[in-house]
Amino acid sequence: MSTQPKLGRIPSIRDRVEDTLSAHRKGILQPHNLIDELDNIHREDQATLDLKNGPFGEIIKSAQEAIVLPPFVAIAVRPRPGVWEYVRVNVSELSVEQLSVSEYLSFKEALVDGKINDNFVLELDFEPFNASFPRPTRSSSIGNGVQFLNRHLSSIMFRNKDSLEPLLDFLRAHKYKGHALMLNDRIQSIAKLQSALAKAEDYLSKLAPDTLYSEFEYVLQGMGFERGWGDTAERVLEMMHLLLDILQAPDPSTLETFLGRVPMVFNVVILSPHGYFGQANVLGLPDTGGQVVYILDQVRALENEMLLRIKKQGLDFTPRILIVTRLIPDAKGTTCNQRLERVSGTDHTHILRVPFRSETGILRKWISRFDVWPYLESYAEDVASEIAAELQGYPDFIIGNYSDGNLVASLLAYKMGVTQCTIAHALEKTKYPDSDIYWKKFEDKYHFSCQFTADLIAMNNADFIITSTYQEIAGTKNTVGQYESHTGFTLPGLYRVVHGIDVFDPKFNIVSPGADMSIYFPYSEKQNRLTALHGPIEKLLYDTEQTDEYIGTLKDKSKPIIFSMARLDRVKNITGLVESYGKNSKLRELVNLVVVAGYIDVKKSSDREEIAEIEKMHDLMKKYNLDGDFRWIAAQTNRARNGELYRYIADTQGAFIQPAFYEAFGLTVVEAMTSGLPTFATCHGGPAEIIEHGISGFHIDPYHPDQASELLVEFFQKCKEDPSHWKKISDGGLQRIYERYTWKIYSERLMTLAGVYSFWKYVSKLERRETRRYLEMFYILKFRDLANSVPLAKDDAS
Repeated sequence: MSTQPKLGRIPSIRDRVEDTLSAHRKGILQPHNLIDELDNIHREDQATLDLKNGPFGEIIKSAQEAIVLPPFVAIAVRPRPGVWEYVRVNVSELSVEQLSVSEYLSFKEALVDGKINDNFVLELDFEPFNASFPRPTRSSSIGNGVQFLNRHLSSIMFRNKDSLEPLLDFLRAHKYKGHALMLNDRIQSIAKLQSALAKAEDYLSKLAPDTLYSEFEYVLQGMGFERGWGDTAERVLEMMHLLLDILQAPDPSTLETFLGRVPMVFNVVILSPHGYFGQANVLGLPDTGGQVVYILDQVRALENEMLLRIKKQGLDFTPRILIVTRLIPDAKGTTCNQRLERVSGTDHTHILRVPFRSETGILRKWISRFDVWPYLESYAEDVASEIAAELQGYPDFIIGNYSDGNLVASLLAYKMGVTQCTIAHALEKTKYPDSDIYWKKFEDKYHFSCQFTADLIAMNNADFIITSTYQEIAGTKNTVGQYESHTGFTLPGLYRVVHGIDVFDPKFNIVSPGADMSIYFPYSEKQNRLTALHGPIEKLLYDTEQTDEYIGTLKDKSKPIIFSMARLDRVKNITGLVESYGKNSKLRELVNLVVVAGYIDVKKSSDREEIAEIEKMHDLMKKYNLDGDFRWIAAQTNRARNGELYRYIADTQGAFIQPAFYEAFGLTVVEAMTSGLPTFATCHGGPAEIIEHGISGFHIDPYHPDQASELLVEFFQKCKEDPSHWKKISDGGLQRIYERYTWKIYSERLMTLAGVYSFWKYVSKLERRETRRYLEMFYILKFRDLANSVPLAKDDAS
């Protein structure tokens, strides 16, 4: 007897959503969870297709997270970078309601508190202070703040001639160490300025273009002009033409060029308190890596640019740059216990070290960047005194680095009234998922409540912010930017941020660094190669003896080398690279793997994360029997040798791998490409912008290591069959660097930004005062208590 097929009820949309919810009873669903659940609906009927491809499907595809608290699901939707909307779905009723940021965050807090908190909660909202500030609206405009600001300023000047008065006041207020610059008291109005410029133009046009300023200085002084316009008749005339153009028909690019050339910046202070900041034997020490390299390269380029500009402005002032960092008495063989140290390759740049102190005295030992918070207020006071003594006055421009340096820069800029630039390098909030909502779990180890609060204060206090990439600000179509993640978030029990930062704010500018081209240059420049280092490099790579500096052997020297160099921590994912290499027999057959990272002896490290990674690395070497194919070299601090190491790897027709889970910029990526080494780098963060996939390198996804390994196999297999393929990618990388990533381009841009934003600060000072007061209250009432709750470090008893 045949059995009748059983009739089953086809689950409705509601049933399917409820089933999904039952699998995630309470918690946060990430974008990949949501997409997976949508893809898991295998039916092909029209209703399902409409669901996937209709408005609901679009919402799910642009959702950044969903909070599940049955029967509700609240979804944070990001239709495009920088734009957020919040909705809540009642699954039982299939009803949808729009939520405000505050309502969404309140709902999210119930994950921690077990109930929705409708009581009064401290909410931070910077939006009202910025309501009158102009800002672009297109996501593609994010990071081009100065261009937008110049358009705005020039349009105001064009519409309303009275608004030219602040420009006149700005030029008349210009002085340096008692010397008047640009204009003197003979010029009291815009009309007089135009008349004087016409006279000066007539006079200068009759002089030979290369006539030195000193030969006509007194004539111009009588007309109302002081030094600063240029060093020759030709340059002065060019500068005056720019100003005449602005007075007649203001234009954004003319305004930027003019403001960029006005002499404003002679003394610069750069803050970088944490870690071991030195010029030798420091790289690879805890908290000491790319930021130190970045700043040392930055100041060399910046000093050259300042000297060039001062000369072209017809001035004879001596610039000064101070890198302010922490003095560490127990310096571990470095110069970090010296108060003042000149930076090599410069004449006017010094490292100024100031110790951390508390009521018990000066702290002697290194402490983690996560533990510095209780020291920073007194440190800022001490730094202010030291700077004033060293410069015989205040700086013209302050640059902060990372969370601690940016907080100290904010305190100093507020006190001194000078222009402040913020450089985050890495905002920790995006590196540790859910570190805001579950901040209490992280607090003992990382003190993120202090760090996120300090970041909010600094980014809102800064006159302008520079980032290395667009992604750092606003991410990509599918990922949230580092700054963007601070738009709205909550630290349950502390405060809610309903409007922390607006990524459309014109304070954001993308200014990408480069590599030091005296150290990192192409492998093909044979005449500049450091061949004397080849012996030590070969020993580093191939010596069969096992030491504290290197372990593992490379049996087949004819194979190309894939190479990585980074700090040994979880986010840099060096152990992930080693594991994926160990698993792929084809890759091991084609290439050797060399990593330069951390310590080999676990007893040498005092860093929590590094210790765990060291132990994992040793385990992986045993598990995959890597000896013969793999070399682990301890962190190397000799930059000249590191530069030649990149080129030596290129000689083997190898490649550079950067496998980080997230990389804000990727200086090693730029260094490798500048050396002509084909580069494979993470698609999460800056390297995705540096590299054009398949043209100047390759993107890899560390969350899919098997795919990354296959990409490497495919590349080296192709190079074996067609040796010109390696050179094609190498040349593509070099071309990309020369177009976009050099320190010369960087320093020119930074100096221009300092000029434009100093002017903007001058014309908008009243609006800024309200924000400053709000930040001051937030600092005193909230941050100070959080910082004081962090335990003070104890020096070991002698």
